[in-house]
Amino acid sequence: MRADRLIQALLLLQGRESVTAAELAEELEVSVPTARRDLHALLDAGVPIYPRVGRGGGWQLVGGARTDLTGLTGPEAFALMLRLTRVGAESEAAVRAERKMLQALPRSFRDAAERVVAATVHEGPWGRDEPVPAAPPYAQLLQDAIAAGAAVALRYRDRPAAVALIPLVVGRRGDLWYGMAAPPREGTDVADVSRMRTYRIDRIGELRVLSRPGRAPDDFSPEQAWRDMVAIVDARRGAVAATVTVAPEVVTAFCRWFGEYAVAGGGEAGGRVHVEVRAQSARALAEQLAGWSAEVEVIEPEVVRRELAAIGARLVTTYGERSDSTP
Repeated sequence: MRADRLIQALLLLQGRESVTAAELAEELEVSVPTARRDLHALLDAGVPIYPRVGRGGGWQLVGGARTDLTGLTGPEAFALMLRLTRVGAESEAAVRAERKMLQALPRSFRDAAERVVAATVHEGPWGRDEPVPAAPPYAQLLQDAIAAGAAVALRYRDRPAAVALIPLVVGRRGDLWYGMAAPPREGTDVADVSRMRTYRIDRIGELRVLSRPGRAPDDFSPEQAWRDMVAIVDARRGAVAATVTVAPEVVTAFCRWFGEYAVAGGGEAGGRVHVEVRAQSARALAEQLAGWSAEVEVIEPEVVRRELAAIGARLVTTYGERSDSTP
């Protein structure tokens, strides 16, 4: 473990002008005395570092010396950094790798990479579990624009023209990727976050990185913006609730299908299980329940039962017994 810490300490030193023992302790999640001992261990091992006392002091590499532990050039390390954000840091090891890569980048690349890392969000799915997908090309292009501090021209498939926007967040929820972007404030290259919108990336028909600059406001928090958006969507998706009973042999599959929008309750005679399910509307909820046939029965509300009955009537009209006897 100490060897791993020393490598992290060295990467941190080569990525910053100077590092205090307190900063190193926070980064390595150790005590300040332990961090100070690690710095002296690097010095004893012949690493060209020295402490600088006084205001703005700290430990630094002599003459900006660098030890390339990765064997990667700056552009190669930056490309790998972006790839880590595109598959998601799903484990502690991936998070540590992401942190180390950031520290190893030269300053000219690190600022851009830090913008992309801060603006990229990965979350579990709305509803049922899905495999983690790789970022689609347009998600990668949005990340490239964020790294470059550039605006983009974005057109939805059903829109006639593209609009100039400043990309702010690239996020994944389940199997879907989203981009959050806003037009610039008038006469500036700063995004007007009061006009920020969320775009489903699989619905984008055209996306180009523009030569004009575009950046987020200094006080903008990508993580908070994403949380606010998710809260709004969750509220909409769970606006209508229904109580249903589910056959015991399909309860597990049924609850997995609805994911966080299903809450199982107690059982009843015959083994059926009470479950509360939610969706954004009575019709949407009925459409999701219809495929479960008699395995699921809606107890309430009546509006969902009526929607299911209407779906059944349409199915009978379409697929009911034909007037002819064609085999």
